[in-house]
Amino acid sequence: MNGNGAPPRVGDATTPSASGTAARTRLERGRGALGPALELVHTGRAPTRAVLTAELGVTRATAGAVAAELEALGLIRVDSRPGGAGGTGGAQGRPSHRLSVAEDGPVALAAQVHSDGFRAALVGLGGRIVATAPGKVTVSADPAQVLGAVVEAGAELLAESGRRCVGAGLAVPSAVAEPDGTALNPLHLAWPAGSPVRAIFAECVKAAGIDGPALTGNDVNLAALAEHRHGAGRSAQHLLCVATGHRGVGGALVLDGRLHSGSSGLALEVGHLTVNPEGRACHCGSRGCLDVEADPLAFLTAAGRSPGPEVSLLQQARDLLRDEPAEPAVRAATEELIDRLGLGLAGLVNILNPDRIILGGLHRELLYADPDRLRAVVADRSLWGRSGGVPILPCTLDHNSLVGAAELAWQPVLDDPLGALA
Repeated sequence: MNGNGAPPRVGDATTPSASGTAARTRLERGRGALGPALELVHTGRAPTRAVLTAELGVTRATAGAVAAELEALGLIRVDSRPGGAGGTGGAQGRPSHRLSVAEDGPVALAAQVHSDGFRAALVGLGGRIVATAPGKVTVSADPAQVLGAVVEAGAELLAESGRRCVGAGLAVPSAVAEPDGTALNPLHLAWPAGSPVRAIFAECVKAAGIDGPALTGNDVNLAALAEHRHGAGRSAQHLLCVATGHRGVGGALVLDGRLHSGSSGLALEVGHLTVNPEGRACHCGSRGCLDVEADPLAFLTAAGRSPGPEVSLLQQARDLLRDEPAEPAVRAATEELIDRLGLGLAGLVNILNPDRIILGGLHRELLYADPDRLRAVVADRSLWGRSGGVPILPCTLDHNSLVGAAELAWQPVLDDPLGALA
């Protein structure tokens, strides 16, 4: 304890120790370990201080100082009460201190825009959605108007919560070109190609009086990032995510914990793989792309249903698949889309050799509907699938693009907790 009864802080030069040199060494190691330690707790990989010590490769004393500093910053909680699972504290078998994210800690503002509306949320460490604003159903052709509205909804959530905000992240249904942050091809929105969404979003966040960085990414990229850290993609080294969204099909690849975005942010535009050369005309100018052969509108059309305006196309497709799976036209549409999706996934397996595939949106429901058929199509059409198969799993997070958008805002804190929260 320090002079005022608080636990010693990693950055406190007066932290007591048996040796001044040992104390300085521990402090230096501790400062460098704050970010990695926070990420371990954030992703659930260090549920106890014993695990944290082992993962960081530091002494128990250093791990204790690091945990105390993160707790002092209001980011995690350290529970020393006995009975916690997941490791022991030492040779005597004392229960290790349990570590968890602070449930009342800071939050990130997350925003998502898609063809059927937009939504704002507050997301804490650990990928926990703290609060959400009701989704809106009208997306105008003016990105500034839409982003202003979603930030306003987020600002209201922040005011109601009283939480500190570390920054804001935005998920959009378009490739986001780097380094400018422009929505290169928002095909399912009426926005102009090349809209400077990052700059517009940042200006809206600043105008709302929200502190911290304002960052933007593609919705499926961000969904993949969230699933890799908190959901079905945990522990995968080469994770392929394919999802329908509300319109179209997107893909993302996470390699060794990092999104593979290509040279300018435009990698993994899987929606424009041709899976039916004589198929539907695509918005990109080609025909038979996965984007128009395996999305919610394609499913409703194949099932002979006319989309209505009441709810999103994604929800209409989900409801039909869940409520009438045995109806002949629905069953035929299900098989058609599974075959198209499987063909696309097989091509991606041949090129990327992932160790896991996760599916979101309507694709998750198609996997639930007939997992054997989908896996058989992929195995039959892919070289590596025949030699043992690639696990194909459903995404597990609700609103994973929102959680991924929050990860953008949390990243500076994960990189440097002291610097980001100073």
